[in-house]
Amino acid sequence: MSAIDLYNTPSPNHAAKVADSIALLQRAAAEYPRLTQASSLGAEDMVVTHLTHLAGIASGIFVLDTGKLHAETLALVHQIEQRYTRSVEVYRPKNEAVVKFVRQNGEEAMYQSMDLRKACCDIRKMEPLARALTGKDGWITGLRREQSNARAEVADIVQETGSFGSRAKISPLVEWTWGDVWHFIATHQLNYNALHDQFYPSIGCAPCTRAISVGEDFRAGRWWWEDQSAKECGLHVQPATSSLLPVAENAAP
Repeated sequence: MSAIDLYNTPSPNHAAKVADSIALLQRAAAEYPRLTQASSLGAEDMVVTHLTHLAGIASGIFVLDTGKLHAETLALVHQIEQRYTRSVEVYRPKNEAVVKFVRQNGEEAMYQSMDLRKACCDIRKMEPLARALTGKDGWITGLRREQSNARAEVADIVQETGSFGSRAKISPLVEWTWGDVWHFIATHQLNYNALHDQFYPSIGCAPCTRAISVGEDFRAGRWWWEDQSAKECGLHVQPATSSLLPVAENAAP
């Protein structure tokens, strides 16, 4: 059974959510002209890429190729470029930093301690992300409040300040459910990661991702050997100071 067959259950106000998301992207693009989308190539981000297309906004799109991604994940880069006739920027970690880390700690250092796992994330994700965001007014993500407790308070647009500088972070799917995501994928016949059909709802690096079982938390397959409250790599834990744009008047409650 495909992920579409399993999860295609839209909210009653799905159409309104889609309209609100498109309107949000258009308002954000007017306020922050140098925009880029950070795509993990997961289901949410494939939806966001199509929403930016429907919104008709000028936004770049980039992928962080950590050197540890599944082949199924990387295959989507070419599919995006073909469908939307645009280039996807791919940022990779600095080779010398990866070689040094692996030489000192081994290929499976992420399993040894949380500190080493986070150090691996810093090298493979955080440093390339800083380069990807250089010169940008804002970045677009696929964050949803439903994804985890840590993301339950995510706002649609916030001003971030921190190690990446000051810029807007736009999350047009904050109100969407997992069923909304898959209904949109089905409706618009979007490509998606084949691992979603194998019970991988949240997909990261191959050593740090597994399939989940019935009843497990959405992000249970990420860093499953760690404390259940620590399911972030650092990309989405920057401090947010304030909301910049109001939620659309007809946004879902």
